[in-house]
Amino acid sequence: MNNKILFALLISIVFSGVRPAIAEDSTLHIYSSRHYNTDEKLYTDFTKQTGIEVKRVDGKGDALIVRLEQEQELSSADLFITVDSGRLWRAEQAGLFDKIQSDVLDKAIPENLRHPEGQWFGFSSRARVLVYNKDKVNAGDIATYQGLTDPKWKGRVCVRSSGNIYNQSLLASMIAQEGEETAKIWAKGLLNNLARKPQGGDTDQIKAVAAGICDIALVNSYYFFRLQRSENADDLAVVENLDLIFPDQNDKGTHINISGAGVLKHAKNKEAAVKFLEYLTSEEAQAYFADGNNEYPVIQNVQVNDIVEKQKNFKKQHVSVREFGVYQKKAKMIFDEIGFP
Repeated sequence: MNNKILFALLISIVFSGVRPAIAEDSTLHIYSSRHYNTDEKLYTDFTKQTGIEVKRVDGKGDALIVRLEQEQELSSADLFITVDSGRLWRAEQAGLFDKIQSDVLDKAIPENLRHPEGQWFGFSSRARVLVYNKDKVNAGDIATYQGLTDPKWKGRVCVRSSGNIYNQSLLASMIAQEGEETAKIWAKGLLNNLARKPQGGDTDQIKAVAAGICDIALVNSYYFFRLQRSENADDLAVVENLDLIFPDQNDKGTHINISGAGVLKHAKNKEAAVKFLEYLTSEEAQAYFADGNNEYPVIQNVQVNDIVEKQKNFKKQHVSVREFGVYQKKAKMIFDEIGFP
């Protein structure tokens, strides 16, 4: 074949939309906002089991959603992994996910921890709990989220800002279960009892309790477990005199949220993406996935680290976590209306 004929053939391939065959079936592209070293074991084990190479782009959840919206069909991503169902809902509303039918996923993952039409699935959960100073608070002094609004806690409560999605999801869950008015009354009561203007992340709230700035803080469970498992003496000192309360154990149960993932609408390798999601429901993968962030597995009888294991038997709310996204806008409006920083 002479050069002129070869050149003409290449031109015809380009303009006909035909591309040379590429072994995309052996590569899975993931966009992820989870950044935990122990998660690396997930990817290497998946590759060993399936022969599918994993390539990952890391970033913050909201930034990755914006990137996927901009890239659309040009994106290399097959799968999106993030934390909090509120972000999964944002990605869903942006039309980023495909609908997946998998008996493996439907059987393994509780119905309230996945999208009703298979757009995304939760693979680990965390609880929104109360951390308290044992010198200043007795375990029986408060047992509910509503208890945070009692005037006796005025100037004694720490929480991060209302712009944080964890607080938005908690308030959204209250709206879903109890209505907007009840949720607004709760948010006002919490605001009235703050020890300081909200600042920092959940770990900062825990440290504030240890430092005596406040006596109680509202945080995600894994932040506390992370400090308990730390090899840093300063971290261990922070939690030495603190403990947890799982609210509403005699009522609807403690609010939980998820880390989760969904197959993207423009995925080039949807088969591999589904295989990875199904792999995450295995006992081994569940242990890695949950343990990477000191969360709870979503399937039963999975052994994780001793710290999490000791605090796993509590009553959980059974509301669909998708509701946290549905009512997220109303939660933001309530926070803004009452002037919650």
